[in-house]
Amino acid sequence: MTRLTVRSFDIYKSYLDIAAQIDLIQDIRAVLKAAPLVIPVTPSGKPMSVRMTSAGKYGWISDRSGYRYADLHPQGTVWPDIPRRILKIWEDLVTADRAPDCCLINHYGPDAKMGLHQDKDEADLSWPVLLISLGDDGLFRMGNATQGGKTESIWLSSGDAVVMGGLARLAYHGIDRIRPGSSRILPRGGRLSLTLRVVD
Repeated sequence: MTRLTVRSFDIYKSYLDIAAQIDLIQDIRAVLKAAPLVIPVTPSGKPMSVRMTSAGKYGWISDRSGYRYADLHPQGTVWPDIPRRILKIWEDLVTADRAPDCCLINHYGPDAKMGLHQDKDEADLSWPVLLISLGDDGLFRMGNATQGGKTESIWLSSGDAVVMGGLARLAYHGIDRIRPGSSRILPRGGRLSLTLRVVD
């Protein structure tokens, strides 16, 4: 494992070995059975290029009513619990004093991306955000606390983790593109991004 700090983002390259990644994917498959991936739409009605679901007390959703946390999956079912192995990563890299309320799961296909955005829908912004990457490489762009200005990018590979705390907590960030076929950890390809947050 190598730890890098880029623009106050703490990046843990190769944090998870192959065996740990496979275990995590098995846990995620169980989550997806209980809370299937959906294609969210923006408030304007435009479909997003990622598919998403969540685990935990809340799920993060996007539809014509806006961006928000919700108690129920769009199908009306409760969100499954966050798998223990994912919580252990949070405890190791963030804190053991407070568990996250939400684990957002985004699936990126070969043409999917995520524009620059802030994570700011939480009640207490002092808690860091944890990002875990699985599958194909994603080009992660890191910006500033305000729109515009210089940005930097780094390829996140399967098993990498990022902690966004301090100055990085409200920094704009996103995924510019995916490198299809760069990982064989997911049988059908693509990238899974797990984002853990304290909501309340």
